[in-house]
Amino acid sequence: MAKKRVTMNKVREIIRLHEEMGLSYRKIARALRISHPIVSQDIAEVKAAGLGYADIKTLSDTKLLELLEKRRNETERYKKLSERFPYLAQELKKTGVNRLLLWEEYRKECSNGYSYSQFCYHLQVWLNAADVTMHLNHKAGDKAFVDFAGKKLSLVDLKTGEVRPVETFVAILGASQLTYVEAVESQKKENWIKANENALWYFGGVPAALVPDCLKSGVTKGDKYEPDINPEYSDFAQHYHTVILPARPHSAKDKALVENAVNLVYIRIYAPLRDRIFYSLEDLNQAIWELLEGHNKMNFQRLGKSRRQLFEEIEKPALKPLPLERYELRTFLNLKVQFNYHIELREDRHYYSVPWEYKGKRVQVLYTDRVVEIYHDHVRIAFHKRDRTPHKYTTLKRAHASPPSVLR
Repeated sequence: MAKKRVTMNKVREIIRLHEEMGLSYRKIARALRISHPIVSQDIAEVKAAGLGYADIKTLSDTKLLELLEKRRNETERYKKLSERFPYLAQELKKTGVNRLLLWEEYRKECSNGYSYSQFCYHLQVWLNAADVTMHLNHKAGDKAFVDFAGKKLSLVDLKTGEVRPVETFVAILGASQLTYVEAVESQKKENWIKANENALWYFGGVPAALVPDCLKSGVTKGDKYEPDINPEYSDFAQHYHTVILPARPHSAKDKALVENAVNLVYIRIYAPLRDRIFYSLEDLNQAIWELLEGHNKMNFQRLGKSRRQLFEEIEKPALKPLPLERYELRTFLNLKVQFNYHIELREDRHYYSVPWEYKGKRVQVLYTDRVVEIYHDHVRIAFHKRDRTPHKYTTLKRAHASPPSVLR
């Protein structure tokens, strides 16, 4: 069995409990909920490096790892394995690839290599010490995480000088962490869906699932097991042949990736723009996208590759193709047919007919900028060209007229 994963913070705590508290290995393992062999190995490695708690408590994770790795690098066996770490991390993001398979391939090339448990331990220590683990658990093409940033950017009215806040949409692919950012007017569903769509076209393909936080633009009811998806957002997903998997409420793991992306957006986009003034969304987004490219082309510290490189190598081939046409936003309403066999589209204060036999029944209305469709029992019963003239009727008399007994 693979050893329990540990971080540099946990290594420090192991040494503190051992040196300052005088706890036994077994009590340390119980207190930190890790295995006894890990406690023993970490203490031995720190001692072998000539270090104590006073030495390591203020060291950065990177420096501490370097000191520990220096000890391990004394053996040729570890050196050969460590050279494979970036490759192993990249392979783990591919569908069907796991640690056991990679270990078997490693042992074929290195017959005197580490056992499976040691292989997993050294690999995980390397992953935990860098910015690799965050996207390791996501397979290429599997998910894109989407959300609005908590902090806002702003526009200035050129005539009045009024400062107006705008929302920032962030989308990130799970495996490569390729990121898309766009400023939009509000969190209204039309802005939300359009930003989701722009992200897919930026990626050049469609992941198997979109994972939003439980904001009202995408999810009407946040529930751990059966969240309700807004019908407009669900319709958008059907157009792009993907599925909506809302982040589970109060689940940090479901939100960690996009929250980390948002924090990086604050550092790499918000901060450089902090002293600039923008008068339009177009100008603001142009500035955002220029900085975004720099972010996506910046190498991960230990992988030696950028988000853009990882995307091109492992994620882009795994995405589903985009449809031929972009999505046309449709609004969904549940209405009751009035006594005169018409429904009212209140947005326009206009009335549309349905066949007379549906009078008094509940129907679903779907409308776009161009057309109005009316369904009953999942069957379309009326189709109209949209008319925004208020207090007027659009009636298909021949198809929808009442029977003679009603007209008399």
